[in-house]
Amino acid sequence: MEMDATTWEALLAPDPAAEAAFDATAAGEMTTLARLHAVRRRDGAVFGFTDHDRDIAPGGRFGALVFRAGAALEAGALEAVNGLAVDNGAVFGALSGEAIREGDILAGRWDGAEIASWVADWRDPAARRLVFRGTIGRIIRRDGTFEAEIRGPAEALERPLGRVFHRRCDAVLGDARCKVDLEAPGYGVEWAIAAVEDGGRVLLLRGSDGFDEGWFTHGRLEILDGAAAGHVAVVREDGRAEGNRRVVLWESPAMVPAAGDRVRLLAGCDRRAETCRRKFDNLVNFRGFPHLPPEGWIVRYPASGEVHDGGSLFG
Repeated sequence: MEMDATTWEALLAPDPAAEAAFDATAAGEMTTLARLHAVRRRDGAVFGFTDHDRDIAPGGRFGALVFRAGAALEAGALEAVNGLAVDNGAVFGALSGEAIREGDILAGRWDGAEIASWVADWRDPAARRLVFRGTIGRIIRRDGTFEAEIRGPAEALERPLGRVFHRRCDAVLGDARCKVDLEAPGYGVEWAIAAVEDGGRVLLLRGSDGFDEGWFTHGRLEILDGAAAGHVAVVREDGRAEGNRRVVLWESPAMVPAAGDRVRLLAGCDRRAETCRRKFDNLVNFRGFPHLPPEGWIVRYPASGEVHDGGSLFG
């Protein structure tokens, strides 16, 4: 099933009644507990898994979400720590045609997926407690199985913050700081693949009119259909070849597209002020510092034979 971000957050919101019922169940002489794991991918698809031997459908705020029994996903030990250190653990299971498919992993559809885990009374899933939420990190595949590391919310604290003062722009083309509208005419185009070379690293696309060579260098390529649908890559080189567009990617896609698959190309930016002005007419939003002196400026000094007229030492 699919679930938007608002519904997902509502699902994870505190539920005092459910927690009180769970505490009462856990305090009894006999416990009937099961773990429930919900995973929401970035495309909004939500999957439920349980270590119980039968499917569990809690209903209520879970809506139509069913936690499926079986070996599709099982949680390993979770290390929870105090302070600002990152909680970590792993989930593992078998690659399944119905739940977790190898093609989806290769296409990156599970990268960065959100995961939440509850302990619940399988007789009455309304008695439950949320015990973990985080995201899926690196995924390892081997012999028809997978293992994925899971990272707690404190993972976000390890990301670098602040700005780097540099001559080139540090914004991402099209983001809120850049403000370029990549949906505007001239910045994006859809073409069909005519041929695939070098294991998918080189794509020949039908059509090349209307765009200068290099227009899509440093840009994004998104595969729209076929086995590799949803995969996004960065363009290393962009040019023409025998009436087609020749696009070289920085690395081959995990799932190689086929001739006939459609792709969408978005214009690229090398982050220079001159490119921002000429290509995008967006210098007012340039986020770099093009007039910074070169790195060796601090050790420069006047020398004999140079012109000393009070001007800049850097010309």
